Amino acid sequence: MRFEALKEGFSSLWDSVAEGWRHLRESAAHALTRFRPGEKTQLPAPETIDDPLFLPAQSWSMLGGEVFEDDTRIIVRLEIPGMEKEDIDITVRDDVLVVSGEKRFSREDTEGRWRIMQCAYGSFQRVVPLPAEVRPESARASYRNGILRVELPKLRPGKPRIATIKVE
Repeated sequence: MRFEALKEGFSSLWDSVAEGWRHLRESAAHALTRFRPGEKTQLPAPETIDDPLFLPAQSWSMLGGEVFEDDTRIIVRLEIPGMEKEDIDITVRDDVLVVSGEKRFSREDTEGRWRIMQCAYGSFQRVVPLPAEVRPESARASYRNGILRVELPKLRPGKPRIATIKVE
């Protein structure tokens, strides 16, 4: 009886971990963004970094985002901390919003060594699918406190089309 309880507890724990991992993988699929060192990235010399897991050519980061839609517009918000607005480029291609830029390394004023480096630096590109056609020439963008907000007017105002399909 005791073995069965232990087996059931382990099974429940495994199911919980597996569900959490599935949720993380699905929600982070578009947010996981690769950063590649560029000309202006200015990373420190490898001999000044003690972090064995830091590989500047393989830097990844989560650029979390939200997409909101109402009758007349689509609003996209992306978390892009540590950048200047001049270093962010925004374009609309067909049915996607493309945000790209280069996050530069900021040096400390004192002498010393880097023990841990977990931030991503370099050039990146984040593609956000848009749920409706937009008028990109009328779009507006702002960047405050590490949050990029892009407001895109819809080409044809109206609520999203929703259709119920009957299973036969």
